[in-house]
Amino acid sequence: MGLAFSAQSTAFAAGANPTAGLHHPYSCPGYDTIHSIQVSKAQKSKKHKIMLYPDARQQVLFFSASGEEGKVYQLFLFDMDGRLVSQTRIRNRETTVLTNISEGNFLFEVFTDDERIENGQLTVR
Repeated sequence: MGLAFSAQSTAFAAGANPTAGLHHPYSCPGYDTIHSIQVSKAQKSKKHKIMLYPDARQQVLFFSASGEEGKVYQLFLFDMDGRLVSQTRIRNRETTVLTNISEGNFLFEVFTDDERIENGQLTVR
């Protein structure tokens, strides 16, 4: 079990298209069979707003963060055996798009300045 994805980032501003100006593609085939992506958070930060959410078609996952100016946020995805299957980083007020997600259950953790600020579970069916 694992997660194959493409990571692409762009600055995210109010009213801006979060998929405009994407870069750094890494692609793998086989994401067209996904039917749903569910995210549940176990820990929620009060200082940082972390969002993990699927698009309307449930085909890709967006990771965005906002909080203190200049912060860098790292998302780590693990399979249920605890193996790291993906990691990506964004700056404050940016959004990353994860595509080509394989089916399965995953754990995630979000860090900034070596402090875990959020964690939870991701289910892809």
